[in-house]
Amino acid sequence: MKRIGFLSFGHYQAIPGSVARSASDALLQSVELAVAAEEVGVDGAYVRVHHFANQLASPFPLLTAMGMRTSTIELGTAVIDMRYENPLYMAEDAAAADLLVGGRLQLGLSRGSPESALNGYEAFGYVPAQGRDAADDARAKTELFRAAIDGAPVVRAAHGDGVLAIQPQSPGLGDRIWWGSGTRATAKWTGERGLNLMSSTLLTEDTGVPFDELQAEQIEIFRTAWKDAGHERQPRVSVSRSILPITTQADRNYFGSERNSQDQVGYLDGGLARFGKSYVGEPDDLVEQLRTDAAVRAADTVLVTVPNQLGVEYNARLLATIMKDIAAPLGWRD
Repeated sequence: MKRIGFLSFGHYQAIPGSVARSASDALLQSVELAVAAEEVGVDGAYVRVHHFANQLASPFPLLTAMGMRTSTIELGTAVIDMRYENPLYMAEDAAAADLLVGGRLQLGLSRGSPESALNGYEAFGYVPAQGRDAADDARAKTELFRAAIDGAPVVRAAHGDGVLAIQPQSPGLGDRIWWGSGTRATAKWTGERGLNLMSSTLLTEDTGVPFDELQAEQIEIFRTAWKDAGHERQPRVSVSRSILPITTQADRNYFGSERNSQDQVGYLDGGLARFGKSYVGEPDDLVEQLRTDAAVRAADTVLVTVPNQLGVEYNARLLATIMKDIAAPLGWRD
């Protein structure tokens, strides 16, 4: 049985048709959607973290608020850009939030992705040293963060010869850290280091094969690296998909003319990238299309991106349709 989550970018803008017109709207509606998603059997509520944009940015207060209104749904990020983070302060925030929500956090991290700000992390005070780049720093911060949440001492005590770890500690959180991977090489790195794998609808490489096959290859490389490294627990793998079942006139009005039914290839940050297609259509048609998606078959978790600006009621209905008319026929649900 696959886990199914929703992924919200938390867009907000005061434009016609948007129900999320302000940051307050986006935050409060994210909480309400987590509640509604849990009620229809969705397993995870995930948020994307962006800085300097009209989107969700500070995840831990939001995840905690979601957790205080729910009881079973996983609460995650997909992903936190580690270029912007103080790893020890983040370790305190993450452990406190995880304790408050009963150990339900699933934290996706990454070395960063294209953004609206030019080197925005430098405005946060993080300037790479000579000979290093921001990706190097992001990975180093991740290792320090992981050590801190696992209780490693990080500072000497003021008195005596003792050493101190970050407090509080939340047991098990270290097994619930993921890495957002856009290439096969990064997937290998992720498996070697014992991080769970997140792969989205964008891969920052292209070999000419369909997106789902390239992503499935990435997953296989990850699992092989995990096994070769000798990690004892079983890893988790998630893939993101845009799934928009058309069942009402409102759906047709919003998405009936959707044309992204094929992979797209383009240049991103100076290199080729492959973008996965959107799944738009009648539920029965989507079942057949998703049945042949090699990466969806290989993953244990599917994150469905939601059009959050359409509001809680619309997205709750969308998720209910996916659970009943797509997930169940595909065998993702009993």
